[in-house]
Amino acid sequence: MNLKEGLTAKVFHTCNASITLQQQLKELTNSDENVPAKPLSYNRANRAVAILCNHQRAPPKTFEKSMQNLHEMLDAKNEQLAEAIRELKSAKTEAKVQKDEKREKLVVGKKKVVQRIEEQLMKLKVQATDREENKQIAFGTFKLNYLDPRISAAWCKKWGVPIAKIYKQLKGRM
Repeated sequence: MNLKEGLTAKVFHTCNASITLQQQLKELTNSDENVPAKPLSYNRANRAVAILCNHQRAPPKTFEKSMQNLHEMLDAKNEQLAEAIRELKSAKTEAKVQKDEKREKLVVGKKKVVQRIEEQLMKLKVQATDREENKQIAFGTFKLNYLDPRISAAWCKKWGVPIAKIYKQLKGRM
């Protein structure tokens, strides 16, 4: 029997995982998504690879409490958005009645507030979805030890996603 030197189970595992990640990223990344939603696509591809390689775990004991806190934050942000929309409508009505520069600036400011809250709400929704989908996947060791980082780096560069969004360990170092 003739074996290739240097071919270990880990090398084979890494090669298989990396090829699968590349295929999953190609299939799951939607060009219509904005940058904050792109890491969800990455994590879904990564999750598919982790399942293939059987890197699963039991949900953390604190999972339910953290999800409850996240849903409370979502509810509060929805209320904040509803209030901001009411204020915007009121400002628009006032601007129609009394047309002056001050009221027009107020409407523009209220629109920006609504837009900012909508973006924050969207980020929270993505975070909730990601957390729920990842509760049984062991990403940490898997991502660092079994995936070729060049694939992740190239994907981040292509889609304009900061690499620290993918590798949380790098946050603050870049």
